Amino acid sequence: MTEKNDKKKDSILDAAETLFAKWGYEGSSTRSIAAEAGVNMAMLNYYFGSKDGLYKAVLERRLSGFRQTLASIASKKMSSWEKLKLAVDTYADRVLSNNCFHKIISRQLSLEQRSDMAEFIAENVYKNISQIKLIINEGINNGSFNKDVDVEMLVATIFGIKYYLVNSSPIASQLFNMNLQDPEIMAKEINPRVKTYIHNLLNVYLIKHDTEN
Repeated sequence: MTEKNDKKKDSILDAAETLFAKWGYEGSSTRSIAAEAGVNMAMLNYYFGSKDGLYKAVLERRLSGFRQTLASIASKKMSSWEKLKLAVDTYADRVLSNNCFHKIISRQLSLEQRSDMAEFIAENVYKNISQIKLIINEGINNGSFNKDVDVEMLVATIFGIKYYLVNSSPIASQLFNMNLQDPEIMAKEINPRVKTYIHNLLNVYLIKHDTEN
C-alpha cells in the first residue's frame, strides 16, 4: 500500500471515529463518513468492506496501538515504579487528548444491543488493562511494591478516574469549575493534575516507606 493510500485510509478512520463518537454507530452512515473524509464510497468499501468492518477497524487501530505501547513499556529495563508511572502517563495522554475514541467505547458498552461488538471491545480493552496489571504484579513479586496490594481495585481506580473525566464531563466541569469539554483545558489543566494525583496515590499505596519506630 502506498503512502498516499495509507493517508486516505487514515482519513477515513479519523472521520469515522469523529462521527461514531458524535452520533453513535446507528446514527453514522458510511456515506456521511465518506463525505467527511473526502473520499468516495467505493474507496471506503474497498478498505473496510462494510460499516461493521470500519467500526472494528476504528477500535482496533487505537486499542492495538496502545497495547503495543504498553507491552514495550513493560519490557523496558527500568524499575517497576518507573514503568508504572510511564504507563499511567501514556494512558492519560491518550485518553484526555482523544475523547472521541473513548466516548465510542463507553457509548457501545452502555447499549444492550450488539452484544457481539461489546464483547469485542471488552476483550480488547482488557488486554490493555492486563499490561498494567502485569507491571504492578512484577513490582509486587520483585519486592518493589507492597505485597498486600488490591491489584484489581487499583487498576479500576487508575482507569476509572480518566473515564469519569471524559464521560461525565458536564458533572466534572462543575466539580473543577472549568469546561472539561474544551480540549485545551483538558490538555493544559486537567492532564497534568491527573498524572500528579495518580503518581502520588500510587506512591502512597504501593511503595514501601520506612516508618519511624
